[in-house]
Amino acid sequence: MRKVYTALAWIIAGGVVVQAAAIAFAFGGVLNRVSNGDVVDKALLESGGAGGSGELGFWIHGIVGGVVLPLLAVALLVVSFFVRARGAKLWAAITLALIVLQVTLGFSITDVPYLGLIHGANALAIVVAAVIAAFRGRAARSSADTTEASSKEATSDAVSA
Repeated sequence: MRKVYTALAWIIAGGVVVQAAAIAFAFGGVLNRVSNGDVVDKALLESGGAGGSGELGFWIHGIVGGVVLPLLAVALLVVSFFVRARGAKLWAAITLALIVLQVTLGFSITDVPYLGLIHGANALAIVVAAVIAAFRGRAARSSADTTEASSKEATSDAVSA
C-alpha cells in the first residue's frame, strides 16, 4: 500500500504540472487570436472556440482539475488509512483540502477575478503537500525495509549462535 500511496501522491504533483501547462497553452491560444485581430467576447467564449489552437488546454485544465485530481486526492486519503507512515493521513488530508479549495477557487474566478492570485499560489501548495506525502510514504517504506533487514539479520545471528 505504501507504493500505491507514494504513486498517487506523485501523480497528484504531476497533475498540477499538467494543469499549469494546459492553462498556459490555452491562454497562449487566446493571445494568438487577439494578436491576429480577433476579439474575445462572451459570444466567442460561449461558442467554444475561444482558444483557437489552444482550445484543448481549457478542456484539459477543466477535466484534470475538476475531476481527475479531486478523485486522486480522495483515493490518496483512503489509501492513507492502510499505510503505516508517520503523517500519511495528515498529508493526504491536507492535499485533499487544498484541492477542494483549488476547485472552489477555480469556479469562483469568473465572479471574483482576484481569486486567480490565490488559485495560482494554491497550486504550488498542492504540489508541496503532494510531494511531502510522497516522501512520507517513501520514508516509511525505507524504514520498514530497514526493520525487516534488521529482523532477518537478528534471526540469522540467533540461528548461527
